[in-house]
Amino acid sequence: MIEPARPAVRGIIGEPRKGKIGVLIEEHFDMTEFRKFNAFFPAHGYQVVYLSHLWGNRELTFGSNPDAGWVEEHVIVSTEIAAVTPAAFKGIILIGGYATDRLRYQVRPRKGEPNMAPAVVFLRQAMATPGLKLGAICHSLWLLCADAALLRGRKVTCAHNIICDVENAGAEVVYGDEGTVDLVSDADLITAKHPGVTERFADEFLAALERRGTASATA
Repeated sequence: MIEPARPAVRGIIGEPRKGKIGVLIEEHFDMTEFRKFNAFFPAHGYQVVYLSHLWGNRELTFGSNPDAGWVEEHVIVSTEIAAVTPAAFKGIILIGGYATDRLRYQVRPRKGEPNMAPAVVFLRQAMATPGLKLGAICHSLWLLCADAALLRGRKVTCAHNIICDVENAGAEVVYGDEGTVDLVSDADLITAKHPGVTERFADEFLAALERRGTASATA
């Protein structure tokens, strides 16, 4: 039996008492992370704003991965990523799932030119913004792989599925006894292995936002 979908979530959640956290999203996002972000960060005073490329539309609705055989969560996004600047946010998170693979799509790639997908352009700006925290979990480092300059020399962790992509982009993937480690912080970049460590990731990202996180790489 197919369960009915939950009501779609509007893509701006909570009040920005301490600032805003931009979350990049598209179709096939991870449901565990989506639910955690929507509850956790607003409870700590941060507004969550979902960002995407809207292709000229006023808003678009995206669905989660069908983890139980059906799409349980939907989000209505009305914030065009090309219309905002990273400096408007305290932190930026790349949600897991296959969403970030879709976000790196460019309509007219040209030989020898960097990826100009709006989300990739935004991330170049974000990573050049001093002090801005950037978080990525599970498959979401796919988006940073769209431009090797964004990952070259950085210590990270990621889902085992995309290790080759991430290493080919020049990052140093940190390993432990069971493959990649759960969590790595490298200056303003916080990465996590998979949805099973979403709570630890959220705690670490919050600590970094509030200047309690560590600056050196840790596993």
